[in-house]
Amino acid sequence: MPDDLIQTTKSRMRNLLPQSWRRDLTLVPVVRLSGAIGMNSPLRPSLTLAATAKTLERAFAVKRAPAVALLINSPGGSPVQSHLIFKRIRALAEENDKHVFAFVEDVAASGGYMLACAADEIFADPSSVVGSIGVVSAGFGFNQLLERIGVDRRVHTAGSRKMMLDPFQPERAEDVERLLALQRDIHTMFADLVRNRRGATLTAPEEQLFSGEFWAGAQSLDLGLVDGLGDVRSVLRARYGANVRMPLIAPPSSWWSRRSSGIGAMLGASAASLDELGPQLGAGLVQGLGDAAQERALWSRFGL
Repeated sequence: MPDDLIQTTKSRMRNLLPQSWRRDLTLVPVVRLSGAIGMNSPLRPSLTLAATAKTLERAFAVKRAPAVALLINSPGGSPVQSHLIFKRIRALAEENDKHVFAFVEDVAASGGYMLACAADEIFADPSSVVGSIGVVSAGFGFNQLLERIGVDRRVHTAGSRKMMLDPFQPERAEDVERLLALQRDIHTMFADLVRNRRGATLTAPEEQLFSGEFWAGAQSLDLGLVDGLGDVRSVLRARYGANVRMPLIAPPSSWWSRRSSGIGAMLGASAASLDELGPQLGAGLVQGLGDAAQERALWSRFGL
């Protein structure tokens, strides 16, 4: 048999093998982390540790992979869930000896940037939005509206601060100061995390970096918030060669996982009667609409 025919046959046989069996390919699993963080509801799942843990574990468990790539597109959200996901990524990277890349798509702001800091290297598009290293709380006050329409709200508590920052009561200076103290604690933790992860790459004054301001990807490179400009395919091909493969590790989507969360859990819960199902669906719809409005407000801060 001619040599060229032998080589062609071997090449075709290699192509029939699963990618994980082929020694001529480099595998870098890809995990997409997209959406607001911690705004979970029965009808609107979001980024939480519970929702992402299995996907991350599958990605980091690929033995031959030298690295894992994170595609991040998040305006932030819950500082707790952001930190929990950050810590899980770092733990899995150390346990499995994997290098971690983060690639910012539209935005990695606030908690989204905290997720990016779990990577050893961060890349962004020149037009990506990066930063917003700060803490914010927002709401509305309805006490004057209640007075205007003649509604008398009655609340009874045990504990003098139990109704702190109640939107149906006038705002009190001591309550605001307590909230600001809490925000300062969280902000300090966030800033320390960025310092520890980014280290000497940060080039701008901390008063600027940790002010809550955000920047386009090209400027964030000058500030040291990211390590380079580029997308997942171009960066990984430059790093590992043309034979790199980037399988997307999708979250579980089996029938059992759909039953265990969201609307599937409502419909499949054996304890729920038909009479109970209507109110549950209604409450889930109201909560979902509220969460959607809050998430929309987060994205709109960055012009998205």
